Amino acid sequence: MVQTDIVLDKLLEQAWEARQAFFPMRIEFSAPNRTLSVSVTGTDCSLNCAHCNGVYLQKMVSLEKALSNKRGRERSYLVSGGSDAQGKVPLLEKWAELEELAARGSLNLHTGLVTEEEARRLAEIARVISFDFLGDNETIAAVYGLSATVDDYLASYRYLQKYTSVIPHICIGLNAGAIRGEYDALRLLRKEAVEAISLIIFRPTEGTAFSDCEAPPPGEVARFIATARLMFPRTPLYLGCMRPGGRYREAVDSLALRAGVNKIVLPAPAARRKAEDLGLEISISEECCSL
Repeated sequence: MVQTDIVLDKLLEQAWEARQAFFPMRIEFSAPNRTLSVSVTGTDCSLNCAHCNGVYLQKMVSLEKALSNKRGRERSYLVSGGSDAQGKVPLLEKWAELEELAARGSLNLHTGLVTEEEARRLAEIARVISFDFLGDNETIAAVYGLSATVDDYLASYRYLQKYTSVIPHICIGLNAGAIRGEYDALRLLRKEAVEAISLIIFRPTEGTAFSDCEAPPPGEVARFIATARLMFPRTPLYLGCMRPGGRYREAVDSLALRAGVNKIVLPAPAARRKAEDLGLEISISEECCSL
């Protein structure tokens, strides 16, 4: 155990040195209270994935409600929804409504798998695309229940990247808390054009098939983030909003800073103290980290 800690500390030191070499001494803390989360399918999802089961859709505003309400504090919209049986979020079925929403503020679209024509159309209204990127066929089957493959996700990413800004999202521990194809996802992305990477963490959620599973250990998360920093020394890394809270978040957020992230969404109080200890200047933003 001591040896493992020593190895991790060394890796974190290397990652921090890489960050210092290519980025200013600044960290962005995001509190996205000016981005409204909108679902184009309401609470419906054909997949009911093992990690979500539609639970997170219940916390989103329906597209109809978002359009019927007068614009409040929001300046942008994170538009997602339940997936169909092919792993696509049916955004194009709500095209007229999305055009109206885009006239109100910037759109960050969560698309799922796409064809090239779908990517081209969505680029007409998206400011940015958030795309879940996977590197393991067994995880795709176990979590989503899809017959899709890593090649399908890579093709979708390439289509989207061809037409608009796209931020790949990698969920650490997505397959019941186990880290499986995440390193493979990094290796695949290393061969592609990547403007930023958003890292999120599996969070056990009541009402899902994975509710009794544990989140990946903070040390393993830190190892992955540090590896991502060393593999992508010039690419901004974000620690996104989906991750466990409490003491777990306190530990992970501080380690993520040492591993060289550029942005943290809803950071734990310990992260601010750690940022100050590291000599980082803190800036605050109020929109989704991908915007």
